[in-house]
Amino acid sequence: MLTTAEIKVGAAFMYENQPLMVQRMLGQKSGRAGMVTRLRVKNVVTGQTQDVGLDAGEKFDEVDLDEKTMKLSYIDGDDFVFQDQETWDELRMSKEDLGDNAGYISPDDDVDITITFYNEKPVGVKLPVNVTRQITYCEPGVKGNTSGKTTKPATIDTGIEVNVPLFIDSGERIVIDTRDGSFVERAKD
Repeated sequence: MLTTAEIKVGAAFMYENQPLMVQRMLGQKSGRAGMVTRLRVKNVVTGQTQDVGLDAGEKFDEVDLDEKTMKLSYIDGDDFVFQDQETWDELRMSKEDLGDNAGYISPDDDVDITITFYNEKPVGVKLPVNVTRQITYCEPGVKGNTSGKTTKPATIDTGIEVNVPLFIDSGERIVIDTRDGSFVERAKD
């Protein structure tokens, strides 16, 4: 049994007789009725995503999922092709199936990716917490803007947009937290 407090990104649980997998934590809100945790979840069977609110202290049955470690081999249009490093079998997943995770991975990376299966069908991926990406475009940095929480949008090499501090410039490599898409630091390589 899982309680609401134990549910994190990537966790799978039964909710209203449907197996759901958490794609994103949307936040918590407290009020007179208690704490409510908002989640974006994907129905493992139908593939539909929805936002749900779970009350603190609720209990849920866990869903048994199988996991296999693979590497991203190449991208074919909107399909991401993963390869098992032991059997050399290939697995195709659509960009829609990957959700927000599609913007953090590239075939150029040498990163192990955990593919999650439900009844032998791929339903999700688990990425490393931090990935390093290169910025392809952002507004020029301004000298002296090295502190504070002010950010600007930047496009990274996979095509998604993330918010970075004002002192970051195009061409720099940055570390991004894959759980929420936030800037962590400049890459140290």
